[in-house]
Amino acid sequence: MKIYTRTGDEGTTGLFGGQRVPKSHLRLAAYGTLDELNSLLGVLALHLPAGLDANERIEKVQHDLFGLGAMLATPPQCSGLLDQRMTRHTWSVAEMETDIDRLTALAPAMTAFVLPGGCPASAYAHWARTVCRRAEREVVALGSQEDVPPAVLIYLNRLSDWLFSLARAANAVEGIEDVKWIPRAEEP
Repeated sequence: MKIYTRTGDEGTTGLFGGQRVPKSHLRLAAYGTLDELNSLLGVLALHLPAGLDANERIEKVQHDLFGLGAMLATPPQCSGLLDQRMTRHTWSVAEMETDIDRLTALAPAMTAFVLPGGCPASAYAHWARTVCRRAEREVVALGSQEDVPPAVLIYLNRLSDWLFSLARAANAVEGIEDVKWIPRAEEP
């Protein structure tokens, strides 16, 4: 299989089912951001502290993001074709919520907003969280014009919460305090 097809040389790409759309289409922005998030999760996995037990979960999320991307690359009229070819998720939202609770228990109670940073894993998790939130906004924009499976938004919303919890837990496991955001009073 060749990597290059030359079919996109004029700024279009094919959706699942064969329809061609401009590369600026909202569908591509949404699933392109999922691809970006997936790549960032690969970097995050390289930096996870040993005691965090999250590598397998990150891999499940990466598989899920491919599935969500396929859902977004499929126009509503072709969704039946996609249903025949793939399973939806390897990690359920309920399982993700259970892990959010586990990660939250590893970190001290939150008493303020926290700034992204700390150990490398925390910084990458926060970065991934912001990319996930952007993907969520792009899916909402797409959903205002075309049908989007509700499961996509639910998954991304919970994933951003999981990434936030992972960031805090990574700092806790590494013995690094979260940096609290302290609003500064304006000078007179």
